[in-house]
Amino acid sequence: MSRVAKNPVSLPSGVTLARNGADITIKGPKGELAHRIHALVGMEQDGNAMRFTPADASSLANALSGTTRALVQNMVNGVTKGFERKLTIVGVGYRAAVQGRKLNLTLGFSHPVAYDIPQGITIETPSQTEIVIKGADKQRVGQVAAEVRSYRPPEPYKGKGVRYSDEVVVKKEAKKK
Repeated sequence: MSRVAKNPVSLPSGVTLARNGADITIKGPKGELAHRIHALVGMEQDGNAMRFTPADASSLANALSGTTRALVQNMVNGVTKGFERKLTIVGVGYRAAVQGRKLNLTLGFSHPVAYDIPQGITIETPSQTEIVIKGADKQRVGQVAAEVRSYRPPEPYKGKGVRYSDEVVVKKEAKKK
């Protein structure tokens, strides 16, 4: 059995779990998330604890049980605390601003970049060079952060561009004459 799947997922107070066949829905103060459990994974619930077990002895079932447990734990954390990613913009004249459901980016192109904010995600700009992306779904928060970063990833010579706040950009040395 997977070492990850051996640990139970506990539901804190204020979080409800609804199960409809292979579909589970977790509701909490920050939102509602749904997931379909694979046929090779079994789920038992005793009170506020959920356990995931492989349905057979195959290595695929073993791996899927650990993966499902991790995904459900992320769902529980998302509906209780939420997830966030911070981006930093480096470059002269580079800036970001939120207007309604759009993130407007000025990244040195001849045109401004407008990014439509998806449902379930909130974006804040505490300053012109900081972007904070928040949401209940860990995968969507990471995907939105990656899409915003992809407009102008940090370049290796001056480090200009959009980067994660904890990202370290290794700079290259300029060409010598």
